[in-house]
Amino acid sequence: MADLTQHEWTEQLENDDNAVILDVRTDEEVEEGYIPNAVHIDIYLGQGFLDEVEKLDKSKNYYVYCRSGNRSGQACALMGQLGFENIYNLLGGFNDWEGDVME
Repeated sequence: MADLTQHEWTEQLENDDNAVILDVRTDEEVEEGYIPNAVHIDIYLGQGFLDEVEKLDKSKNYYVYCRSGNRSGQACALMGQLGFENIYNLLGGFNDWEGDVME
């Protein structure tokens, strides 16, 4: 797992053909806007979150974000325990996001 700044995250993401963006915020937060093409799995679902993450392809590279970077850091740690190898946490989260936003 690696913590990446906004710049590092977007630069690496642009050049990654094996990337999946993962949004771990709540439904209410997602309704306020999200990063295009993100897969949404709410970390507050607890076991439900783990069940959904287990269905994901472990060979992909996951770019994970939440509102501020805390929950996504927790999600990255959990994913690492589940056997995911390439996980990137967005420092500052959606609050600091300067890229495109879908509403």
